[in-house]
Amino acid sequence: MSQQQNTMDQKKLSCSICLDLLKDPVTIPCGHSYCMKCIRSHWDGEDQRETYSCPQCRQMFRPRPDLKKNTMLADLVEELEKTRLQAAPVDLCFAGPGDVSCDFCTGRKLKAVKSCLQCLVSYCDQHLQPHYQSPAFEKHKLIKPSVKLQENICSRHGTEMRIFCRTDQTCICIFCARDEHKGHDTVPASAERSEKQGELLSSRQKIQQRIQDREEDVKVLQQEVEAINQSADKAVKKSDKIFTQLLRLVKNAGSDVKQQIRSQQKNEVSRAKDLEEKLQQEISELKRRNVELEKLSNTENHTQFLLNYSLLPCLREPTDFPSIHIHTLLYFENVTEAANRARDKLQDILTDLQTNISLAETKLSVLLRQGEPKTRAEFLQLNQQLTLDPNTVNPHLSLTEGGRKATVATEKQLYSNHQDRFTDMFQVLSRENLSGRHYWEVDSSGSEVSIAVAYKDTSRSGYESGFGNDDRSWTLEVFDNRYEFRHNGSSTSISAPRSSRIGVYLDHRAGVLCFYRVSDTVTLIHRVQTSFSQPLHAGLGVFASYGPGSAAEVCKVE
Repeated sequence: MSQQQNTMDQKKLSCSICLDLLKDPVTIPCGHSYCMKCIRSHWDGEDQRETYSCPQCRQMFRPRPDLKKNTMLADLVEELEKTRLQAAPVDLCFAGPGDVSCDFCTGRKLKAVKSCLQCLVSYCDQHLQPHYQSPAFEKHKLIKPSVKLQENICSRHGTEMRIFCRTDQTCICIFCARDEHKGHDTVPASAERSEKQGELLSSRQKIQQRIQDREEDVKVLQQEVEAINQSADKAVKKSDKIFTQLLRLVKNAGSDVKQQIRSQQKNEVSRAKDLEEKLQQEISELKRRNVELEKLSNTENHTQFLLNYSLLPCLREPTDFPSIHIHTLLYFENVTEAANRARDKLQDILTDLQTNISLAETKLSVLLRQGEPKTRAEFLQLNQQLTLDPNTVNPHLSLTEGGRKATVATEKQLYSNHQDRFTDMFQVLSRENLSGRHYWEVDSSGSEVSIAVAYKDTSRSGYESGFGNDDRSWTLEVFDNRYEFRHNGSSTSISAPRSSRIGVYLDHRAGVLCFYRVSDTVTLIHRVQTSFSQPLHAGLGVFASYGPGSAAEVCKVE
C-alpha cells in the first residue's frame, strides 16, 4: 500500500514537460505547476508571440507571469525523495536484468533512480543526494534512468547536444550550430521539447477520444452481435420446427399418393383379370364348338350329317366386351405430372426463402460499412468472375469464351424455349446473383453496348425488357463519343472519352453502383446512390447497329 501511495505521489508531483519530479516548482496563474527551468524554457520559445500559454490547458497569459518558487511543493518533493528509498522493499532496490544500475555503487549495485545529462552517470537514491543538496549541481539536468546517456553527447565535439536544428530535424551541440549548421533554424532543445510536448499532449487527447469512441463502437457491436445470435438462434429453432412439419406433410402426402396409386392399381388389375377370365371362358367354349363342327363336317353319311346338323344348338352371340386399348405408360402419367408441378412450386417457394435470407440486412452493415476502393488494385480485390446465362440470352446472340462473350450472330441460334429468355432485346443476364460488394470489367470491342445490373424478374419481352427502360434495371450505354445512363425510362447523357473497357463496382447493401473508364487507372463515369430490394444480376446488351460481329465480353481479369 505504501509503495502504491509513493507512486501516486510521484505522479502528482511530476512536471508534465520533463516528466520528472518537480525541481524548483512554480505554479502559474491557471494552477498548473512546472519546474522553473522547464516553464522558462517553454516561454522563451514563445517570446516572439508576446503571449504565453500553459502547456497543459493552453490558457493564454499576457504579460509574461512572474515566476516564484512554490515552497510547499518543494518541501513535498524533497520529502518524497527522502522517503522513497525507505518505502521500497529491499529486493526491489537492487538492479536486476533490464534495470539501469547505479554507477557509483560497489559490490551488488542498486537500481538507478536518475541519470545526469551533465555527469553522464546514473545514480541510486543514496548517491543522488549531492545533486539535491549541493549548489554545484544546481544546473545539472536529471532524467529518468537511462543506459543511452552517450546519445546525448555530440560524437564529433564531445559536448552535450542542447540545441535542436529544425532545418535538419536533429539534435546538435553548440559547436555544430556554429559550424555545419550555421544559418539553420535552431532552437534550444528544451524549447523544441516543450512545443513537441504540447503536440504530444494534443495527440494523446485525440487518441484517448478515439479510444473512447471505438470502445463505444465495440459495445454497440457486441450488442449487435448478441442480437444477431439471439435472432439467428430463434430463427433456426422455428425453421427446424417448420421444416420438420413440412417434411412430415410431404412424407404423408407421398404415402397417401402411393396408397391411392396402389389401390387404383389393384382395382384396375382386378377388373382386367375378371375380363380376362370371361374372355378365356368364351375362347374355351368356341374351341369346343369348333371341334364339334369339325367332327360333323367330317361325317361321310349324308343322312347322318343332316340329322346331326339339325340337332346343333344355335351359336350364341358374342359377349359385348368393352374395347381394349393398351396404354400402360399413360395410366398414372397424370399423377407424375401433378407431382412434378408440386415439386416445382415447392422449389420456387424455397428459392424465394433463400432470396429473403440473402436480403436480410442488419445495423451491423451500417456500422461496418467499408469505404469505396480508390485504385484499380483495390477494385480487383473485389473482382467477381461472371458467366452469362444461356437460358436468358436472346436467340440473335451467340455465347463464346466460356460463356463470357455475347456476339450478334449472322443466323438465329437454336436455343431451347425458356421463360427467362429475352425475346425482343439483344441482351443476356449473368448466372450469378449479386448481393454484396463486387467488381467486374466489360470489354465492348468497339461496339455500342449496354452494361447493366438488373433484378431477375425484369421483363423479358417488349419495350420494358430493354435495360434501363423500367425500375428494375440500371444501365450505362456506351456509344462512339458519349455515354448514357438509363433507369426507369429516364436517361442522363455523359460526355467523356470513349474507353473500350468499363469497370463496374457494386455495393448492394450500401446501394452504390459506379461505372469507370479503365486503363492503368480508373476514372469515374457515373455514380448511382439508391436502394436495392433484391439480388442483382449483371447484364450485357449489344446494339445491332454494327451488324453481325458486334460483341461485349465480361473480362477475365488475372
